Amino acid sequence: MRNGFRLGRILGISIEIDWSWFLIFLLVTWNLAAGVFPSLHPDWGPGLNWLIALAASLLFFASVLAHELAHALVALAQGLPVRRITLFMFGGVSNIEREPPSPATEFLVAIVGPITSLALGVTFQFLGAAVAAGPQLIFGNFGEGLARLSPLATLLLWLGPINILLGLFNLIPGFPLDGGRVLRSILWALTDDLRRATRWASRVGQTVAWLFIINGIAMAFGARLPLFGSGFLSGLWLVFIGLFLNSAAVQSYRQVAIEDLFEGVPVAHLMRPNVPTVSPDLRINQLVDNYVMTTEEQAFPVVENDRLVGLVSVEDIHRVPREVWPTWPVSQIMTPADHIDVVTPRDDVTEAFHKLARRDVRQMPVVQDGHIVGILRHRDIVRWLHLRSGFAAR
Repeated sequence: MRNGFRLGRILGISIEIDWSWFLIFLLVTWNLAAGVFPSLHPDWGPGLNWLIALAASLLFFASVLAHELAHALVALAQGLPVRRITLFMFGGVSNIEREPPSPATEFLVAIVGPITSLALGVTFQFLGAAVAAGPQLIFGNFGEGLARLSPLATLLLWLGPINILLGLFNLIPGFPLDGGRVLRSILWALTDDLRRATRWASRVGQTVAWLFIINGIAMAFGARLPLFGSGFLSGLWLVFIGLFLNSAAVQSYRQVAIEDLFEGVPVAHLMRPNVPTVSPDLRINQLVDNYVMTTEEQAFPVVENDRLVGLVSVEDIHRVPREVWPTWPVSQIMTPADHIDVVTPRDDVTEAFHKLARRDVRQMPVVQDGHIVGILRHRDIVRWLHLRSGFAAR
């Protein structure tokens, strides 16, 4: 299920906004309009403060999007599929669908984001200085000179430092931040072992995360830290970032560990063979009485003339009122075959697992030479992981 909405597509990449993004967008805009800009420009009215604050927030998140697009474009150039970019409370994330094939690829994909943010920051600084006709403001002289700046110069000179800070923050070696991925690429090159490099980088990431949490708590109780300052809300925000980084570091290592367990395992090893199939002309009530109620299956391949024509699931049945069950055929509610991802018995389970996650489905037909030979279920993969490793993928 999506937790936001789609803005559009850029070069085939879906650009999405998570609902949590609106919270941070409103907080940034409010902080600028009610605090930062009035203190710098007491002569500005509320309307101008809010207008420049809104523009600053939009351009800042456009900069975050540019940062993520840089990751995505380099990943695509390196042959890595990118499904989507999502903006959310803690910034943005590029959904690169598989791990890079080499340390060099990992390094390039990771480093380009911070470089983009730093380049944007320097560009905004020089543009702001040019608009203000004051070269001394290139490095952000927020003193009396800034109070006399125009709205455009103020906007540009705010965007410059914030993008530079974004670039530097992402270079912190806390996996899965960009700096952590750069660290992993170096460790990977030294050890020639992606799983070991990920474990070490993940531990560094968790250490950084706990430093954020501890310092955030200290700030909430009055401690003043360089760059971060002090205050309850600032400290609480740093704690949230630390908790997020810790969780992301653990999940990133878990994903690599799962893929390592799947390495060399074919779909045939985990698929459920001889799965019951149904005809497209079968009535829904017959499907319920003769298949759903008599088996443990949650989905059934729909076959006509020994060819897969669709897939019908219990969820499909739930979407239609009970009174139509005796008259509607399965073909009325099934998902057609051309909208279904399928795998072959020889495919690697890792790729199949990614397909299940990408489609957000619980099962996938296994097809060979156009004929259905089984079904791969998410719960069977989870059960296999439990047996092999003691933890489940979600």
